[in-house]
Amino acid sequence: MQSKRLSASQIKDFHRDGYLVIKEFCNKQETDKLYTTAVEDNILTKNALDLSDLSGKKTRLSLWFTPGNDVFGYLTRSERMVQAVAQLLDSESPVCHFHSKLMQKEPRVGGAWEWHQDYGYWYKNQFMFPDQLISVMTALTKATRENGCLQVIRGSHKLGRVNHGFSGEQVGADMVMVNNALRTMELVYCELSPGDALIFHSNLLHRSEANLSDQPRWSIISCYNAQSNPAYNEQSVSWKTPVETVPDEAILSWEAGSFSNADFLKKENDPALKDTGWEKTVNQA
Repeated sequence: MQSKRLSASQIKDFHRDGYLVIKEFCNKQETDKLYTTAVEDNILTKNALDLSDLSGKKTRLSLWFTPGNDVFGYLTRSERMVQAVAQLLDSESPVCHFHSKLMQKEPRVGGAWEWHQDYGYWYKNQFMFPDQLISVMTALTKATRENGCLQVIRGSHKLGRVNHGFSGEQVGADMVMVNNALRTMELVYCELSPGDALIFHSNLLHRSEANLSDQPRWSIISCYNAQSNPAYNEQSVSWKTPVETVPDEAILSWEAGSFSNADFLKKENDPALKDTGWEKTVNQA
């Protein structure tokens, strides 16, 4: 089990690079339980969204706001998770859970995610401070180059927000700036083993290829916000509600509830997918 506190060198690495990998963030038993739930729970499957990439391939995700008493809620509310996030957010205010999403990249058919920053989406939710938003990806299966692991541009969070437009049904960064960043900074393939965690800044440029392999790539991404960071175009309330932390052992030891009452996102309610007009001026070539 990982220590609940990040070291000074880990914190320094995050602020320099815009991301941090923590090996074995979840142990094998925890990861197996999380993955089994992801695959077998029909409520998660029923509430999955299909989003097309530029080629028309589909990527699937299930997104919910309020962390519950289910196994994923116990992960996102765990002491190890909340403590790590608290050390990296640029705020002393309580940690809040914005949303979590189960990413489902099936073999041969799972679509790509175009180059983007999370704040390119969340800017439309009118969050004020990108340094007070962070994402934690926990790998449920292997993430490799072959099955479309996350690619990041090291240090690109220091660019600030890049303009974003539509890439298929996704929101993608202006490719002029992306290509300039790739000429200036290092491209990193974040290959992960099951149970590893990748923590990244809301302005880090990242993407993933389509899954053309025979192996699935599933992960859970939990996104957090500091309570001091207001969102003026967000209807949910989880982003301003402090996380009710649970012990790390809850994932394995506590009875896991159902997802039946989860507040899943519907595609038509996502501010990021609404056309505001300025998206058309962004170069997606």
